[in-house]
Amino acid sequence: MNKWTRRAFIGAGTVAGGGFLLGVAGFTFAPGRHSLVSADAVDKGQLTTWITVTPDNLVTILIPHCEMGQGTPTALAMMAAEELEADWSRVRVQEAPALDAYANGYVIRAIGGGYVPAVLGRGVDYGTYKIAEWFGFQVTGGSTAVRGTGEYGMRVAGAAAKEMLLAAAAEQWGVPVSECVAKGSRVTHAASGRGSTFGQLARAAATQPVPTSPALKNPDSFIIRRTSLPRLDLPAKVDGSAKYAIDFTTPGMLYAAVEIAPVQGGTLVSVDTTPAESMPGVKKVVKLNEAVAVVADSFWRARRALAALKPEFSDAGHGDVSTASIFAAFDKALGAPPEVPKGAAKIVTADYRAPFLAHATMEPMACTASVEGDRAEVWTGVQDPLNARSAAAKALGIDAGNVRLTNFMLGGGFGRRLPFTFDYVDLAVRVAKAMSPTPVKTIWTRENDLQHDYYRGAALSRHAGALDANGVPLAAHSNYTGGGDSEAVFMPYAIAAKDAEEKKAAHPIRLGQWRSVLNSQHGFFKESFIDEMAHAAGKDPFEFRRALLGDQPRFKAALEKAAAMAGWGTALPQGEGRGIAICESFGTIVAEVAHVAVSADGRLKVLHVYAAVDCGDVVNLDGATAQVEGGIIFALSAALLSEITIARGRVVETNFRDYPMIHIADAPKVTTAFIRSDAPLGGLGEPPVPPLAPALANAIHAATGIRVRELPIKNTPLKWAGVI
Repeated sequence: MNKWTRRAFIGAGTVAGGGFLLGVAGFTFAPGRHSLVSADAVDKGQLTTWITVTPDNLVTILIPHCEMGQGTPTALAMMAAEELEADWSRVRVQEAPALDAYANGYVIRAIGGGYVPAVLGRGVDYGTYKIAEWFGFQVTGGSTAVRGTGEYGMRVAGAAAKEMLLAAAAEQWGVPVSECVAKGSRVTHAASGRGSTFGQLARAAATQPVPTSPALKNPDSFIIRRTSLPRLDLPAKVDGSAKYAIDFTTPGMLYAAVEIAPVQGGTLVSVDTTPAESMPGVKKVVKLNEAVAVVADSFWRARRALAALKPEFSDAGHGDVSTASIFAAFDKALGAPPEVPKGAAKIVTADYRAPFLAHATMEPMACTASVEGDRAEVWTGVQDPLNARSAAAKALGIDAGNVRLTNFMLGGGFGRRLPFTFDYVDLAVRVAKAMSPTPVKTIWTRENDLQHDYYRGAALSRHAGALDANGVPLAAHSNYTGGGDSEAVFMPYAIAAKDAEEKKAAHPIRLGQWRSVLNSQHGFFKESFIDEMAHAAGKDPFEFRRALLGDQPRFKAALEKAAAMAGWGTALPQGEGRGIAICESFGTIVAEVAHVAVSADGRLKVLHVYAAVDCGDVVNLDGATAQVEGGIIFALSAALLSEITIARGRVVETNFRDYPMIHIADAPKVTTAFIRSDAPLGGLGEPPVPPLAPALANAIHAATGIRVRELPIKNTPLKWAGVI
């Protein structure tokens, strides 16, 4: 393994060539301005962390978030460049290294909706930064990057950098700073005709004090934000030069294939290693507590040798667990339907069921590691490099500061590569330790990936509602299992009595965060049930919802926009239907209308999905649209086809043949509209997911009269006849 030092690694995280680096750290009482600079910092005029201007007039923005297909680095760079007044054609991005000083505490601001008094802002940011640094928190997830790091970090960093450049120019020219203007990566002074590029001013700007409260631009003057700029990661992905963890190679590297105990908590009881050890290219069979790995000179040879083994694993006492037993426990825990007011004209009850789901990222888990004594180097793709570094250190029993982790682009994340799911990193470094100091890349097969995920939880929800004689809802109650929180179960409707209560029912299947988290189940539950209440009231589902949103203008506007986009209320051919649903999650309101066609023999075609999105404001219009489209397609696969089932304590599904994704031919047309509001920035990666399943189920009911109460929809026969 190459020898390295912390200072050398820090230097690698900066941009060489002389210039200055400016990080938010400098004006939030975070680490000192010289805590993250190379040894010749004074000569280079470097400040700290995020924004770099070099003499060639290039602006490089160090991003403390990963790229996993969502375009976050581009959006964050746009936010910084906007305030900096940079020429976008001269802006570059680079992912921040996995070092404590790059911990990201702005997620707290995002989760809190940004509601922090201005006088407390700097203190809150410093406190959350120090907490994140302490815990090694550098996460990308929860739709928090743009509304957290972007709004409270990148914007301020860009504005501060601009003020430093203006001050440097004014000092050099002997003119008032108020007469200097920054635009297009240049500073000019109209009265004297002077002008310099940012690169020419960079060294002098580095000597200026970092502004503590730089002025931010009025949104009405944005010229970079609210446009559709090409994502900075796309050229490398198109020409094949983009690197993912599964692509990484290093001289002398070996490969490992693993078989993991099929039942969660199971351990390796015994294995005869002889069949594998005699095969070509095999270097070693590594026995671990919960797995057996074969290390060879190619992954194909490692897999072939692993297949020759017949390891025996324990079942941790969970051999009798099945999907049926789990849902039976759910049903028992829920008990009778919730009580509703006596004397109601009509009572509506319904149960809804959602399965376990895998993340099924297109790039399966992969991690390369080299271990030498009390030091290690790790190459992988994760949503939190600092936590992954800590996981590797813990597995090896060494200090996290002795682990150098390089993070690559992710071939999908969706929550699978979040903290506390780094089993693939843990396993890989233990295999590498057995081969020390030779680097070993451990690759998970699709079977490993699907059968050893941290799954979206299965859930069951039992609802009861009451209507008066005029069809006005009096109550809407639900009991549910499988997890929930105040965001997920929130209903915006003006119903006098409404609540949701969790009933616990334990099972041994390990769970994790899945795109939109608990909102994905509860969006289906609550928006399906409100649709059923509308039909029981004899009212149009759109009009029924709209009448209950009088004190929720943002919800009402999104609902009306989606309905108008879809031509709600216009006649459709027999067998076609529209369904509507609206959910808020991660600070964003999304209303969706699904338009479907169902043939008499039950063949379903999703024709069109319309989405009206209120996320406060949009940074990159094209990128935001892609996020919505991607979320809808992701949700469509889950709603139509996907489920993880359990038999004898283990996952049944093994590959895409029994855990399918929808194909391009099955994808509907998607139309997206954004509603600009005065609300704080909301997320976009996850909010399009929750409304899709209920909109789809409600559309099927409109087309056929068949009510879908269980996901995936493939489990409900849709054969129908007659006029609806």
